[in-house]
Amino acid sequence: MTSQASTIFSLQAPKDISLTEIEAELNQIWQSYGIAGEDGALPAATRATTFTLVVYEPEETQYLLSSLGFYNGPIDGILGPQTDAALRRVQVKYGLTETGTATPETLAILREEFAKRQGNGVTGEAGNGSTYSLATNSPRIADEIALRNPCRIIALCPIAGEDEGVKAQVSAYCPIQKQSSSTLICCEYITLSGTTAALERIGGMIPALLIGGLPKFLWWKATPDPNNTLFKRLSAVCNNVIVDSCNFNEPETDLISLQELVENGVPLADLNWRRLAAWQELTAEAYDSPHRRAALGEIDRVTLDYEKGNPAQALLFLGWLASRLQWQPVSYQKEIGDYDITRIRFVGQNQRQIEAELAGVPVADVGEIVGDLIALRLSSTNAQADCGTVICSETGGCMRMETHGGAQSAGLFQQVSSLSEQKAEALLSQQVQRWGREALFEESLTVIAQVVQLGVKS
Repeated sequence: MTSQASTIFSLQAPKDISLTEIEAELNQIWQSYGIAGEDGALPAATRATTFTLVVYEPEETQYLLSSLGFYNGPIDGILGPQTDAALRRVQVKYGLTETGTATPETLAILREEFAKRQGNGVTGEAGNGSTYSLATNSPRIADEIALRNPCRIIALCPIAGEDEGVKAQVSAYCPIQKQSSSTLICCEYITLSGTTAALERIGGMIPALLIGGLPKFLWWKATPDPNNTLFKRLSAVCNNVIVDSCNFNEPETDLISLQELVENGVPLADLNWRRLAAWQELTAEAYDSPHRRAALGEIDRVTLDYEKGNPAQALLFLGWLASRLQWQPVSYQKEIGDYDITRIRFVGQNQRQIEAELAGVPVADVGEIVGDLIALRLSSTNAQADCGTVICSETGGCMRMETHGGAQSAGLFQQVSSLSEQKAEALLSQQVQRWGREALFEESLTVIAQVVQLGVKS
């Protein structure tokens, strides 16, 4: 079932302009509308006043959909319900399985059609900036962001093909809540598309488009490259650089790159780290009582199961646990097979030996988040220690943990409820409410880097 989009007030549908006209065009939208709605015919509207979000969007889905006329919203890199609906239209038209996601088959069709039609100028209709309309199916970014924050979003869209410079587009939309007030909350969109080299050439002008005096966020929807000129320029002027390690191609080495960025002073946030909050909270709660808190030092066996494909969540959780309990990594081994098994040994306080096993478990129904945690087991070789804990997801269950065996049975079972806010755009709406350095995340990254580098050395 496709979710219904909320009502939208369109100030300006996507409009192509030159790079030098961006600010003037945005100002014109508001001057022609009348920010306070003085004439009484239009509701008052609040212009971007909370933050600027720069989105580096290497995934070309929205660009292809827009170019082929399936989508006429801003190319903002946030794959909300309107992008979902556009993908479904493509899938129905070409007889593909209707998923509303950018499956490999769907992208192949889009790329093929784009190649055929290139140069024909097939795009969505653009408004003229003076016509304001209400609609129930107009494109907008995810409700979680737009409904609460009048913001400016600058999308950087690297595209393949000949270097023909950078194409600029502006638009403005105001999502309307059901409990609508008399004032519209509006977002401005600036889309810059061109080859990677072309975007790097105009990188110097992008900071000037950030709204002065407001927080500035960079959502880098690729693996951050410390040597990328555009990344270096933008990360230096933003309050927070946001990534999502569930999409990393080489999670272990890419997490090391994140740690290097932290060392260089880049204020990083990882949306995948946010997905671990419930696991961390339940783990902490399991040792709240005084006698179990004392038994924390007896833990010397850790087993983590995750959906095979990306060990980033498992590594981040283990890094957090090790940093809290002051474990130092001493060895790292990895075996690739039906189950991807990673074995890591630590030395704890009083020279206690701790063994951790991370298991990538093949699952039939892989969700949108690659590498989600399935189950966690903490135990001890000391049969007298009351520290055994098992935590499982609702979907994954504890079957492997229950048959895992060991010197000590788990004394406490807990279950992580399904999280509705797992999707990146929902987590992003939380992240833009805070910025700066995150000590626990950074300390966990330090441990992960030490662990992975042990594997490199061996």
